[in-house]
Amino acid sequence: MIFDVDGVLTDGTLLYGPGGEELKAFSAHDGHGLKMLAASGVACALLSARRSTAVALRAAELGIDEVHQGVEDKLAVFQKMTRQKGLSAERIGYMGDELVDLPVLTRCGFACAPHEAPEAVRSRAHYVARAPAGRGAAREVCELVMRAQETYEPCVRKYLA
Repeated sequence: MIFDVDGVLTDGTLLYGPGGEELKAFSAHDGHGLKMLAASGVACALLSARRSTAVALRAAELGIDEVHQGVEDKLAVFQKMTRQKGLSAERIGYMGDELVDLPVLTRCGFACAPHEAPEAVRSRAHYVARAPAGRGAAREVCELVMRAQETYEPCVRKYLA
């Protein structure tokens, strides 16, 4: 499962510090969702048109090794990832929120978008999250995938033991 960052794992707000550094706010709930999804056997990756140290730090914190930042051609990177993993595009999910995500969203097997995405994106998604971007939308998708693969309840039971 591949996730865009700005407008998916964040609410899309761009904050700049006094030194020009870019700051991002990430949801702990989304992060835990990605960790659960990875623990269930679904590899997670990040694919972003922007470049940010905050994204690299968050990915490392979540144990996400595959992080592509500063990507102008998301489709080319997506196709390279599918070849490297030996998977067909239909076996990969993607969550994006903007028109630049359409080339990947229209070729992957499970296209997701937050509800704030433009209509042109939402109308081409297989699933549109009810939770807001950067505030649970990614977690919702992670849990949906886990439920479909019947790994969510076993994950929950681990916390009850």
